Order: sequence, then structure tokens, then C-alpha cells
Amino acid sequence: MTHAIVARQAGGPEVLDFTEIDRPVPGPGQLLIKVAAAGVNFIDTYQRGGMYQVPFPFTPGSEAAGTVEEVGEGVENFAVGSRVATAEGSKCYAGYTVLDAAKALPVPDGLDDQTAAALPLQGMTAHYLINSSFRVEPGHTVLTHAGAGGVGLLLTQLLKERGARVITTVSSDAKEELAREAGADHVLRYQGFPHHVRELTGGKGVDVVYDGVGRNTFDGSMSCLRTRGSLVLFGAASGAVAPVDPQRLNAGGSLTLTRPSLAHFLLNEQERHWRSGEIFAAAASGNLKVRIGASYPLAEARQAHEDLEGRRTTGKVLLVP
Repeated sequence: MTHAIVARQAGGPEVLDFTEIDRPVPGPGQLLIKVAAAGVNFIDTYQRGGMYQVPFPFTPGSEAAGTVEEVGEGVENFAVGSRVATAEGSKCYAGYTVLDAAKALPVPDGLDDQTAAALPLQGMTAHYLINSSFRVEPGHTVLTHAGAGGVGLLLTQLLKERGARVITTVSSDAKEELAREAGADHVLRYQGFPHHVRELTGGKGVDVVYDGVGRNTFDGSMSCLRTRGSLVLFGAASGAVAPVDPQRLNAGGSLTLTRPSLAHFLLNEQERHWRSGEIFAAAASGNLKVRIGASYPLAEARQAHEDLEGRRTTGKVLLVP
């Protein structure tokens, strides 16, 4: 037996129950992972709340790190005792989870379990954003939102390493301090940010906006773009964006709008290992600082969701079985 978080119906954080379940068994091509820590992400709240359709009863969690305890038939690249992480798991809010070996990411020596659990989803998201959705080059000016969030702190560091000028938004003085520590050149509040971005760019606008907030920032983000600028809408922390008339892109200056998801940038083993390898290596060397803002016992998953949705967290939120 093991423990897991189970939601029996869609709803608020109160539907998350800490309960005992049978320990899962790996099938062919799978690994049984003893979970050291699981990442808490907005997608988990979307699934729990019904924005994204999932079957109930439902155990959230696609991100975790831990140790291989059993190896299914046909698995050759991992052994019992291997340390792995994933952003493509399922039912990770648990003491044990089963993972397809193809979606397991090797964790290098020098990277502890909690950092390894904190990196896959947000780290590889930041990686695909600046390398694949819109490739940032030295000299580009970039606007990001939620600069003290899990993706935001990693994204700022990677952007500065790339040689970009980074403007970001936050909601408080404490979060501004974190964003500046990550290297942001300019830190704004959300109120009136389009006007301030135009001032900072001499009226020109930014090359790209990375927007994971969604409804509350979308219109402002679009108005911050230079001619032929790109808006990369990669999340909806404040809610889904209303349908967009394509003519707005023309009127704004032949703009580009894309709505990517991490899964579409992890299409094969080579891509997974490229993104995770670069991110893990940067963290293991100390070049990429990973902020774990809050760590909760597994039994306190409700509180973790309440704090994440209430914008009371910074950096990464983890559950520890």
C-alpha cells in the first residue's frame, strides 16, 4: 500500500483527499518510481477544477523526481536505483508512481531530489520558450509576466544568459526583489504596464512577450509588441483568453501569436534529453538558481493548491510524500 491524493469530482482544493491506495505495478516499458518530491503546477489546478477534462477519480501530478524501485519488461536504459525525473508522468501526487521509461529524464549527480523535481516542467518550459517558440538572440528586448513565479525566475536567468534585455511584471515589493535577484533589468507592476513598456522602449515595443498569465494580461501584452513582434501565450493563470480576431494581429503591426504547450516540444527522446540535459546541467553547476518557494507534506495538497491559486507562492511549489 501507499498514499496518494485523490479527487473524486471536479471542484476546488477541498476535493483533494489524502488516502491509502494499492502500490502500482509497472508494465512493459515502465518504471516504478518511489517519489521523492512532486511538483505542483497550475495545470494540476486546471484539471482538478474542470477547466481541462480528466477522468474522475483523479490523482493529479505530472511532475516528480525519485528513485527507480522496479523495472518493467523490456526496459534497458534504467535500472533499480537510477535517479529520474519527469514532466510527463501521471498520478505523481503519491508515494509511488508508474512512469513510461521513454519519458524518464536521468538526474545527474550533484542535483538533489527536490531540485530535480522542481525543474522538469518549468525548466523545460523556459527552455522551449526561448529556443523554439521564439528564439531569443542577444540584443532582443523581452517582456515576461509573473517574474517571481517558477517559470519567471528561470526564464529571466536564461534570457540574461542569452544577452537579452528583460522587462518583467510582479505584484509586490517582495516579488520585485526576487525578480531583480534573477537578473531582470526592469520590474513593473501590472497596473499600467503597457504604458511603461512603451516608455522603456522609446515607443518601439518589445520583440517578444512571454505570457503565462492569460486573460488579465493578454490585451496589454499585445499592445506592448513592436511591429512584427511575437506574443507567446503559454498559460492561463488568470483564466482563459477570449477568442481573438486575426485582424488584431494585422492592425498591431503584423504580429505573431502562438499558444504552445510543453508536450509538443518533447516529441522524442532526443528532444527530451536536450532540454532536460541543458537545464539540469545548468542547475547542477550553480549557473541556474532554482527557488523552491514552498514545500508541503503530501497530505497538505489542498493547502498547496490554495496557496498557488491565491498567488501566495514564489518560485516552485513541491509536495513531499
